[in-house]
Amino acid sequence: MTSTVAHAEAAARTSYGRLLAILVGASGDITSSEDALADAFERALTTWPRNGVPTNPDAWLLTAARHRQRDGWKSAASRTSVSLDPAVHARSSVDDIDPDAVPDKRLQLMLMCAHPAIDPAVHTPLMLDVVLGCTAKQIAQAFALPTSTLAARLGRAKKRIRDAHIPFELPDRSVLPARLTAVMAAVHGAFAIDWHTTGTEVREGLAGEALHLVETLCVLLPDDAEAHGLAALMCLSLARLPARYDDGVLVPLPEQDETRWNQDLLSRGENHLRVAHASTSRGSPLGRFQLEAAIEAVHCARRRTGVTDWYHLAQVHSALQTLAPTVGGAVALAVVTAEIDGPAVGLRMLDDASVATSFQPAWAARANLLGRLGRVDDAAAAYAKAMSLSPDAPTREFLRRRLESLGPDEVPDSLT
Repeated sequence: MTSTVAHAEAAARTSYGRLLAILVGASGDITSSEDALADAFERALTTWPRNGVPTNPDAWLLTAARHRQRDGWKSAASRTSVSLDPAVHARSSVDDIDPDAVPDKRLQLMLMCAHPAIDPAVHTPLMLDVVLGCTAKQIAQAFALPTSTLAARLGRAKKRIRDAHIPFELPDRSVLPARLTAVMAAVHGAFAIDWHTTGTEVREGLAGEALHLVETLCVLLPDDAEAHGLAALMCLSLARLPARYDDGVLVPLPEQDETRWNQDLLSRGENHLRVAHASTSRGSPLGRFQLEAAIEAVHCARRRTGVTDWYHLAQVHSALQTLAPTVGGAVALAVVTAEIDGPAVGLRMLDDASVATSFQPAWAARANLLGRLGRVDDAAAAYAKAMSLSPDAPTREFLRRRLESLGPDEVPDSLT
């Protein structure tokens, strides 16, 4: 039973969005496709233990889901509420599909979610929910909304797609750039959610799916600097993931074992960044993802130089705050500035920034800077606050150890 559940979970993690895109492409109805696929996964959990895991789990799930959809179309409720459309409901539109032979249609589904007829405020949450499989709770937390409010918005958006017959297709390239911002925001959002919830296990999850999608965008739009910037950011960040934890404890960047970094991802990230820079030099606008990738590249360059170029980092962080100011960016700039001008200057920058009292990185940075200034009691209080706001055990354990080792000679942290 455990093996069966593991196979089902693996299929859900790696294939859900792709299978859903195939079903939506045939029906144009996101909600009914989600229901059908959910039913297929439930059937897998009861059928696979008895009959064994099929050779092609994706094909089994797709077949079960399309049978569920067809049963729904034939039901009395459907016959009285939905007009039969042979082009949509005919058997041939959903049968005889080999999911392994179908190109990845998730990007088309994301672009459907970003259609101008849908409220722009829900574009990114809808993509995170439908295509990338994020839970309503995860998305609501990312957007600082009540889960019930977000769920209601998603429901209205899906109904809008169905009722307005919004097409499932790759739009003309002249239209594509208008939707690209929302698509990249969703891809980055999925990456950020997984980055903060992956924990100590290096696994194929949302971050891997997000990287695949953004590199698909790079193929579709080879000269788009920001798409390559986002791909570079993800590659360079994911390259450090194997060294980010040690025995269940977060390892700050300056202390990571660089031999554990993924060299293939580092090379891919650096190549994407070179393409982005080349596009920018030809007139493409400079975007936030390119700057965030440049920050990652400076950190990763330490594996060759042995030192971190804090002055270069400060310049890029300042440019990022000018272009796309955020609370997190303000905290990061304060941390980097402290490495150049001292912890007192960094602490003043934190005090000057409008940081919410519940923003964990600000408390962790404040604790470090106070500790370096010898203000042990204040640092201890800040560490305690940061620990209370940390959602994962590896980060809490890292902060606890720093709290226990407080002193004026404490080794400085950097961004993790």
